[in-house]
Amino acid sequence: MTQAKVLKVETLAKSPTGIHGLDDITFGGLPTGRPTLICGSAGCGKTLFGIEFLVAGATKYNEPGVFMSFEETEKDLTENTSSLGFELQKLEKQKKLLLEHVYIERSEIQETGEYNLDGLFIRLNHAIDSIGAKRVVLDTIEVLFAGLTDQSLLRAEIRRLFRWLKEKGVTAIITGERGNGELTRHGLEEYVSDCVILLDHRITDQLSTRRLRIVKYRGSVHGTSEYPFLIDNDGISVLPLSSIGLDYEANKDRLSTGVSALDEMLDGKGYYRGSTVMISGTTGTGKTSLAAQAVNAACEAGETCLYLSFEESPKQLTRNLSSVNIKLERHVKKGLLHIISNRPSMHGLERHLVELQKMITKHKPALIVLDPLTSFAFQGNRLEVFSILTRMIDLLKGDHITGIFTSLVHNEGETTEVDVSSLIDTWIIVRELEIDGERSRGLYIVKSRGMPHSKQVREFNLTSKGIKLLNFIKPELGKV
Repeated sequence: MTQAKVLKVETLAKSPTGIHGLDDITFGGLPTGRPTLICGSAGCGKTLFGIEFLVAGATKYNEPGVFMSFEETEKDLTENTSSLGFELQKLEKQKKLLLEHVYIERSEIQETGEYNLDGLFIRLNHAIDSIGAKRVVLDTIEVLFAGLTDQSLLRAEIRRLFRWLKEKGVTAIITGERGNGELTRHGLEEYVSDCVILLDHRITDQLSTRRLRIVKYRGSVHGTSEYPFLIDNDGISVLPLSSIGLDYEANKDRLSTGVSALDEMLDGKGYYRGSTVMISGTTGTGKTSLAAQAVNAACEAGETCLYLSFEESPKQLTRNLSSVNIKLERHVKKGLLHIISNRPSMHGLERHLVELQKMITKHKPALIVLDPLTSFAFQGNRLEVFSILTRMIDLLKGDHITGIFTSLVHNEGETTEVDVSSLIDTWIIVRELEIDGERSRGLYIVKSRGMPHSKQVREFNLTSKGIKLLNFIKPELGKV
């Protein structure tokens, strides 16, 4: 029997950028030994992109780099990036990085048939060989050709530059300014580049947002969406939408709700670890208290928790909860509980996700509370809010963190302002009920995936001794 011939498919060599999230959507980084064009308008982060690419190569991947600037001096580059923790001078002393400023005066460029880039090639070649550079950044290409209007000459030299970099075998980044109707001002660089990444900085509804899009990537699959990215004290962070999947593990361990009667309603054991829980209800029904009780139980078991409060300060939160015998301050002092209070409007939606990622990396919590989730409802349109909350939920599930979200509902309904109920594993509703002419609270479980759970409506009381769940409420006693 003749065996089928197996085709050997060679994958494109890639150089990781070290930029958080970018290597996920490029499936490994930028093409090794080939030029990549980074284009965008002024202030979108092109220069920082190049610097971070070189610093990562020098510090993480043993690949020295050359940064050749046609605008900023070495001193300016060093000072401007020091706030991000990049020690460029130290890397230069270690021969892992070389910064070089090439001054070009427009009036000195003569448009003759003899104009060429030979001088630049000699200088760049010497810089590369002096430290054995594997990575090169040229910032920005417009300055290099600023005085030329002869399109045939300009195009010939641009092609020559990209071909020279490719023959030299360095992984190169060339930055370029956004053109009018084109990705770049000259409109050619994007065609001769093997990879093109577009950076965009826009203002929508008075909120600043940054977006990144991979326009093309020869020889490689890549994410094709617009990806939010941020620039903060840690550099650039890209939020990889397409890398989020549904392949996380399903934990069978349980986490107590902190209320024994509620544990009984959840198959006698409480929430699944790594699951998502939503506690919905109208104002004043005890949503925060229920979430805090689970935090209290987890901390008492020696686990680290993170509480993100969007309506109360840490001191106000701990004071109010102490009135129902939930003492969180002791856990804060022990370092088991971290309470972070911010208004949702303090950041854009993407920044909240990045900050959440950073806090998870720093504190490694077993449980996180977002109180209330509905605070995000007015931070964007419904699609944007749903998208960011979906990514938050996937982030927690991917890291096996139990997430508890409180959610405000109106008019005793079950619909919230941010409708993510379909993504939630356990959904609990607390609401006001009228029983024998008196207002009381009731609690019931709408769903709890993967476990048998009670269908009863239980009377729910907040007392000075804690949360109490009383016998179930008969339907004739209260409107549910």
